Amino acid sequence: MKISFTINGEAKSVEVSDGNSPLLWAIRDGLDLKGTKFGCGKAACGACTIHVDGNAVRSCSFPAKLAEGKEITTIEGLSKDGKTHPVQQAWIDEVVPQCGYCQPGFIMATAAMLDKIPNPTDEDIDKNIINVCRCGTYYRMRKAIHRAAKMNGNTDVQ
Repeated sequence: MKISFTINGEAKSVEVSDGNSPLLWAIRDGLDLKGTKFGCGKAACGACTIHVDGNAVRSCSFPAKLAEGKEITTIEGLSKDGKTHPVQQAWIDEVVPQCGYCQPGFIMATAAMLDKIPNPTDEDIDKNIINVCRCGTYYRMRKAIHRAAKMNGNTDVQ
Protein backbone atom coordinates (compact mmCIF):
# COMPACT_ATOMS: atom_id res chain seq x y z
CA MET A 1 0.00 0.00 0.00
CA LYS A 2 1.41 3.38 -0.99
CA ILE A 3 0.80 6.38 1.25
CA SER A 4 1.49 9.96 0.15
CA PHE A 5 1.93 12.98 2.40
CA THR A 6 4.09 16.03 2.90
CA ILE A 7 6.89 15.52 5.40
CA ASN A 8 9.20 18.32 6.49
CA GLY A 9 7.96 20.39 3.56
CA GLU A 10 8.53 17.74 0.87
CA ALA A 11 5.95 15.63 -0.91
CA LYS A 12 6.76 11.97 -0.30
CA SER A 13 5.26 8.56 -0.89
CA VAL A 14 6.15 5.48 1.07
CA GLU A 15 5.21 1.84 0.62
CA VAL A 16 3.85 0.09 3.71
CA SER A 17 2.85 -3.56 3.91
CA ASP A 18 -0.19 -2.76 6.02
CA GLY A 19 -1.94 0.60 6.37
CA ASN A 20 -2.47 -0.13 10.05
CA SER A 21 1.26 -0.39 10.73
CA PRO A 22 2.58 2.54 12.76
CA LEU A 23 3.59 5.69 10.92
CA LEU A 24 6.80 5.58 12.99
CA TRP A 25 8.13 2.71 10.88
CA ALA A 26 7.22 4.40 7.59
CA ILE A 27 9.19 7.44 8.76
CA ARG A 28 12.20 5.57 10.15
CA ASP A 29 12.47 2.63 7.76
CA GLY A 30 10.69 3.88 4.65
CA LEU A 31 12.07 7.44 4.60
CA ASP A 32 15.25 6.87 6.65
CA LEU A 33 14.46 9.72 9.06
CA LYS A 34 15.94 8.38 12.28
CA GLY A 35 15.35 11.37 14.61
CA THR A 36 11.92 10.08 15.63
CA LYS A 37 12.61 7.39 18.23
CA PHE A 38 10.90 4.15 19.17
CA GLY A 39 10.38 4.02 22.91
CA CYS A 40 7.54 1.94 24.26
CA GLY A 41 5.39 1.13 21.23
CA LYS A 42 2.25 1.88 23.27
CA ALA A 43 1.98 5.70 22.94
CA ALA A 44 2.92 6.08 26.61
CA CYS A 45 6.45 7.53 26.63
CA GLY A 46 6.32 10.08 23.80
CA ALA A 47 9.77 9.41 22.29
CA CYS A 48 8.04 9.01 18.91
CA THR A 49 6.17 12.35 18.97
CA ILE A 50 5.79 14.09 15.61
CA HIS A 51 3.39 16.71 14.26
CA VAL A 52 0.50 15.74 12.01
CA ASP A 53 -1.24 18.84 10.66
CA GLY A 54 0.32 20.79 13.54
CA ASN A 55 -0.83 18.48 16.31
CA ALA A 56 1.52 16.41 18.47
CA VAL A 57 0.96 12.73 17.66
CA ARG A 58 2.56 9.58 19.04
CA SER A 59 3.67 7.97 15.79
CA CYS A 60 4.15 4.49 17.28
CA SER A 61 0.36 4.11 17.52
CA PHE A 62 -0.74 6.30 14.60
CA PRO A 63 -1.76 4.07 11.66
CA ALA A 64 0.25 4.97 8.57
CA LYS A 65 -2.89 5.04 6.41
CA LEU A 66 -4.19 8.02 8.41
CA ALA A 67 -1.20 10.08 7.22
CA GLU A 68 -2.51 10.11 3.64
CA GLY A 69 -2.58 13.72 2.41
CA LYS A 70 -1.41 15.12 5.75
CA GLU A 71 1.32 17.60 6.62
CA ILE A 72 3.88 15.85 8.84
CA THR A 73 6.83 17.37 10.68
CA THR A 74 9.56 15.38 12.37
CA ILE A 75 12.45 16.64 14.47
CA GLU A 76 14.50 16.86 11.26
CA GLY A 77 12.03 19.39 9.83
CA LEU A 78 11.49 21.56 12.88
CA SER A 79 14.26 24.04 12.01
CA LYS A 80 13.55 26.35 9.09
CA ASP A 81 15.89 28.10 6.67
CA GLY A 82 18.98 26.94 8.56
CA LYS A 83 17.78 28.57 11.79
CA THR A 84 17.44 26.46 14.91
CA HIS A 85 13.88 26.33 16.17
CA PRO A 86 13.45 28.30 19.45
CA VAL A 87 12.60 25.10 21.35
CA GLN A 88 15.75 23.40 20.10
CA GLN A 89 17.82 26.48 20.98
CA ALA A 90 16.28 26.64 24.46
CA TRP A 91 17.14 22.95 24.95
CA ILE A 92 20.75 23.75 24.05
CA ASP A 93 20.87 26.88 26.23
CA GLU A 94 19.46 25.05 29.27
CA VAL A 95 21.62 21.94 28.70
CA VAL A 96 18.54 19.74 28.89
CA PRO A 97 19.55 16.31 27.56
CA GLN A 98 21.53 13.71 29.42
CA CYS A 99 21.27 10.59 27.29
CA GLY A 100 19.13 12.52 24.77
CA TYR A 101 17.07 9.58 23.52
CA CYS A 102 13.68 11.00 24.48
CA GLN A 103 14.48 14.60 23.64
CA PRO A 104 13.21 14.70 20.03
CA GLY A 105 9.78 13.69 21.33
CA PHE A 106 9.87 16.27 24.11
CA ILE A 107 10.96 18.99 21.68
CA MET A 108 8.18 18.12 19.25
CA ALA A 109 5.55 18.01 22.02
CA THR A 110 6.78 21.36 23.33
CA ALA A 111 6.76 23.03 19.91
CA ALA A 112 3.16 21.89 19.33
CA MET A 113 2.11 23.10 22.78
CA LEU A 114 3.72 26.52 22.30
CA ASP A 115 1.82 26.94 19.02
CA LYS A 116 -1.41 26.54 20.97
CA ILE A 117 -0.37 27.98 24.36
CA PRO A 118 2.32 30.58 23.63
CA ASN A 119 2.63 31.70 27.24
CA PRO A 120 2.39 28.46 29.27
CA THR A 121 2.23 28.29 33.02
CA ASP A 122 3.85 25.45 34.94
CA GLU A 123 0.38 23.91 35.17
CA ASP A 124 -0.02 24.11 31.37
CA ILE A 125 3.33 22.35 30.97
CA ASP A 126 2.35 19.64 33.46
CA LYS A 127 -0.94 19.01 31.62
CA ASN A 128 0.46 19.04 28.10
CA ILE A 129 4.01 17.69 28.24
CA ILE A 130 3.44 14.18 29.50
CA ASN A 131 6.38 12.44 27.83
CA VAL A 132 8.70 10.30 29.93
CA CYS A 133 12.43 10.90 30.53
CA ARG A 134 14.36 8.18 32.34
CA CYS A 135 17.20 10.62 33.10
CA GLY A 136 14.79 12.94 34.94
CA THR A 137 15.73 16.25 33.32
CA TYR A 138 12.24 17.64 33.88
CA TYR A 139 13.43 20.72 35.81
CA ARG A 140 15.72 21.74 32.95
CA MET A 141 12.99 21.02 30.41
CA ARG A 142 10.57 23.30 32.25
CA LYS A 143 13.20 26.06 32.21
CA ALA A 144 13.79 25.46 28.52
CA ILE A 145 10.06 25.60 27.75
CA HIS A 146 9.77 28.98 29.46
CA ARG A 147 12.92 30.17 27.65
CA ALA A 148 11.50 29.04 24.29
CA ALA A 149 8.28 30.95 24.98
CA LYS A 150 10.35 34.08 25.64
CA MET A 151 12.37 33.46 22.47
CA ASN A 152 9.07 33.31 20.57
CA GLY A 153 8.39 36.85 21.76
CA ASN A 154 6.19 36.08 24.76
CA THR A 155 7.68 38.40 27.36
CA ASP A 156 5.02 37.69 29.99
CA VAL A 157 6.43 34.22 30.60
CA GLN A 158 7.30 33.15 34.15
